[in-house]
Amino acid sequence: MTNPDFARTLSLLRQEKGISQRQAAKALGISQALLSHYENGAREPGLVFVGKACDFYNVSADFLLGRTLSRDGTTILDADTLYDVSDERDNVLRGSVLATLSKKLIVNSVGLLFDLLSQLGNKKAIRAAANCLSTTIYILFRHLHRASPNGGDDIFSVPEEWFLAGLPRADMMMSESEYAQALNSPGKDARFPAMDHGSMKSAYPGTYQSLLQIVHTCGERLNGEMAHHIDSTK
Repeated sequence: MTNPDFARTLSLLRQEKGISQRQAAKALGISQALLSHYENGAREPGLVFVGKACDFYNVSADFLLGRTLSRDGTTILDADTLYDVSDERDNVLRGSVLATLSKKLIVNSVGLLFDLLSQLGNKKAIRAAANCLSTTIYILFRHLHRASPNGGDDIFSVPEEWFLAGLPRADMMMSESEYAQALNSPGKDARFPAMDHGSMKSAYPGTYQSLLQIVHTCGERLNGEMAHHIDSTK
């Protein structure tokens, strides 16, 4: 009855909730030993248990059984349905659902990226990825700071003319190049984690949906921009 992802998801949901097997078993009305069997895949539960687990962890049966990446069994529609690894998971930023959703997508995806890089153990790649992302944030924040009428004392040491001439963007491109080079020369002991769809969905049942959302949205935007460019040159 169960999807191979079930045991892994069941265990991760309990860990996310921050409770022990004993506590979860008591809440679900079964023994700790039986819950342990469910979490390690030694036994398959019945429908009654699946229903209780869905209610207890506030997820859909489709999510628990690995049939969807959305916790309520639907597509991601708003910020409240999206898994968030930050401490502000229930907060809406200044009343903006768009800002909250965007933050969660980025935070979750960046967290997943660095988790994968940590498994690879490639310090050069980790450092280059951090530099690339940090410079992106620097650029976006500095533009916001420049546009603000009350930005206050200047906190930036890079001269404005260098910034406007594209120095940070050049640094970001260099960091990307260093990142790619580091990944292409990982070292003889490097072991890349499994990154096929099934493995990623199993290992990251919450945050992987954020990465998929970014991949899908970015892909549509890039393909749309390229199609528009091609049409405009005809």
